[in-house]
Amino acid sequence: MNIIAAVDKNWAIGKNNELLVRIPMDQKFFRETTTGKVVVMGRKTLESFPNGIPLKNRTNIVLTHNPAYQVKDAIVVHSMEELHRELEKYDTNDVYVIGGQKIYEQLLDECDVAHITKIDYAYDADAYFPNLDEKPEWKITADSEEQTYFDLEFYFYKYERVQK
Repeated sequence: MNIIAAVDKNWAIGKNNELLVRIPMDQKFFRETTTGKVVVMGRKTLESFPNGIPLKNRTNIVLTHNPAYQVKDAIVVHSMEELHRELEKYDTNDVYVIGGQKIYEQLLDECDVAHITKIDYAYDADAYFPNLDEKPEWKITADSEEQTYFDLEFYFYKYERVQK
């Protein structure tokens, strides 16, 4: 499985159920990387999308503990066991975990590739991604030149798990 996120200097990903910043090049990378694939997210991540509508041209799987929760055009699962049964239907290379913090933490150990956009700025935040730089089992295998969006500098990194 893959995991994809945009993080700041402190590996923060959001505040008040919103992204820290919207960078068009990062959003384009996310869209191009996940289109036609399976995206796994928590309920709060889905609800942070415009009008709470699932992402177009992807299989959206939403994990929530609320047994009554339903959403049009998405598969809703209510436990990790149910999620794993659903994921068996897909090629693991086509599955992307897209957040939020709790989902990232629960599924990171099952992922082999992480696409991380690192923003060279520290935001006020309340949600974080696990710091892969502190995990010896993860190594950077590809990176981009410095990118800029107005006065923000950011980089695209690909991390791969080197040991399980």
